[in-house]
Amino acid sequence: MTADILWEASEQQKTASQLHNFMQWLRREKHLVFSDYASLHQWSIADIDSFWRYFIEYTGLFVFPSNQPVVTLRGNDFIEAQWFQGVKINYAEVIFNNARKDFPALVFAEESTNHSLHISWDELYTRVASVATWLRDKGVKKGDRVVSILPNIPEAVIGFLATQSIGAVWSSCSPDFGNEAIVQRFAQVEPVVLMATNQTVYNGKTYDKREQVAYLRNVLPTLQHILLLDKIATGSTDEKTVIWNDILKIDGGVLQFEPLPFDHPLWILYSSGTTGIPKAITHGVGGNLIEHMKVLLLHWDIKSGEKFFWYSTTGWMMWNFSVASLLVGATLVIYDGAPSFPTIDRLWQLAAKESIHHMGLGAAYLIHCQKAGLHFNSQHFSSLKTIGSTGSPLTPDAYSWVYEHVKPDVWLISFSGGTDICSGFVGGSITLPVVKGEIQCSLLGCDLDAIDEEGRSIQDELGEMVIKKPMPSMPIYFWNDEGNKKYRASYFQKYSGVWWHGDFITVTSRGTIIISGRSDATLNRDGVR
Repeated sequence: MTADILWEASEQQKTASQLHNFMQWLRREKHLVFSDYASLHQWSIADIDSFWRYFIEYTGLFVFPSNQPVVTLRGNDFIEAQWFQGVKINYAEVIFNNARKDFPALVFAEESTNHSLHISWDELYTRVASVATWLRDKGVKKGDRVVSILPNIPEAVIGFLATQSIGAVWSSCSPDFGNEAIVQRFAQVEPVVLMATNQTVYNGKTYDKREQVAYLRNVLPTLQHILLLDKIATGSTDEKTVIWNDILKIDGGVLQFEPLPFDHPLWILYSSGTTGIPKAITHGVGGNLIEHMKVLLLHWDIKSGEKFFWYSTTGWMMWNFSVASLLVGATLVIYDGAPSFPTIDRLWQLAAKESIHHMGLGAAYLIHCQKAGLHFNSQHFSSLKTIGSTGSPLTPDAYSWVYEHVKPDVWLISFSGGTDICSGFVGGSITLPVVKGEIQCSLLGCDLDAIDEEGRSIQDELGEMVIKKPMPSMPIYFWNDEGNKKYRASYFQKYSGVWWHGDFITVTSRGTIIISGRSDATLNRDGVR
């Protein structure tokens, strides 16, 4: 397979990268010398214990005994793998510890106005402390579930951070989900608090959400409190409901962060529900924390103070992943509204106006822009370092369009993973070229392979994607899944001892990856797949 190279980082970019710094640290502190990304990756999957141990030491996240195994396996699959036993940590605490006070924490934009709201780290801290204090005062405790149907607005980020700070478990649906779809998800996890708004705006239309909030209030029997963003300014409440702005008047004082076991639930995400009731995929605090930091630092090269944006609703795991950018001291840019309203280039206008450094989009949106014939003056994007793409395979033509019509020196990162790990299996490395139509690499610590129907490893031909060793952000369990039956059936039933992901992929002899779509949705017609 020939390589059509579209971009390569300069030597200066490579040596200034955090991946280069990590490799130099490994050389200096651990006497491990790697000549290229391929050799580094091979070590990271051959010795996952040392890779994760050294990454934690490199980042200074926490101290872990040198004589204790990083991961302990039970059985012949990865279910119930235990990582960093004995460690206690809090995701929100790490975020505030890494705050870069000379830059805003959040930049908020919406479709209805060109004005952006900048929220400082101090403002974010104060608001999170107020909500956390209210949650504690209402008796919400470690392990309780707090659910949200807020759109992608600052209150959603604040709500999550407040929930996590006290050790409660976050779960979110987008307010555009139908009522029954929301109930199918939330009823499984028995929430005690619902955060909601009574009005949303999308694609130029305003939606009254009062009936939705009332419906959920009546059908979720465990709900004790509703924290309502009163956009309609009705001022009316019932005995369960309190208005968001009233909560912000509470003096939260100093945030108290609950120390949590490494495998304590962080948030609950949901499968699509195309084959039955959506599965409640539960992720651990520590596993997501270290996986997100690995991707953001080593595979995205995000620096403290840079602006990170990913267009997402609050019902997609990329919302969770975008919030993770706060872990490395980045400014999180959030947008509420349709990506193409009032014009198809609305998000590109935002990137130029806010000098965004890292911009993430769905592959479908990039392809839509390409087919619409959009062309930009790359000088408008002088700060833009990376463009991320996920959600579906990015076509080779869309790769070319980015370099010909957006910015010729941008690093295009095609990123693929999923709700299953709330992160990626494959993505970018600044040390490698971007090849048209191909994903740069498997991520560090991810032992990915393509196998044929007999389970044999193959290169340069289409195969089933499998992961052959555990990753820390794999689910700790599915909520209310007795004996891990659904969990095991989802990933470990087809092939023994490896995680089957349900994607068709090609791993090239150069180490790049091409994803060709879902294999678990493929039909067998007359015996032909």
